[in-house]
Amino acid sequence: MDDRTVIYETEKPEETFELGRRVGLKAVPGGVYCLEGDLGVGKTVFAQGFARGIGVDGPVNSPTFTILQQYEDGRMPLYHFDVYRIGDVEEMEEIGYEDCFFGEGVCLIEWPSLIREILPQDAVWIRIEKDLDRGFGYRKITVEDRQRP
Repeated sequence: MDDRTVIYETEKPEETFELGRRVGLKAVPGGVYCLEGDLGVGKTVFAQGFARGIGVDGPVNSPTFTILQQYEDGRMPLYHFDVYRIGDVEEMEEIGYEDCFFGEGVCLIEWPSLIREILPQDAVWIRIEKDLDRGFGYRKITVEDRQRP
């Protein structure tokens, strides 16, 4: 681990939401945030907080079946991807991912490892992990910001 990696620990969903909100507050246009973690680990809760930090007030759900959900009501567009059901990277081209990745908005991508080859080098990687020995609500959230010096 280096100075670009920070580990957070949360004890309940509200804290995971709040961490997501704080990350969203710092997001800038053109940012790509990769959100990793097993099913049921809290990615959607983090994403909801992230969206709130950008200024999205409405409901935010994981776009599992649509792959991409766009939110235009924040301080910049939010492109929320869930690529769990992507068959191959060519499907991302059909969606027009480059306009999202390199546009005026910010991207939050769930299951990013499935499209690793098209992700920008400077993407921020966020990994959420459970540890039931620490309690049902415990989450270890590792943020690796490749943009930081």
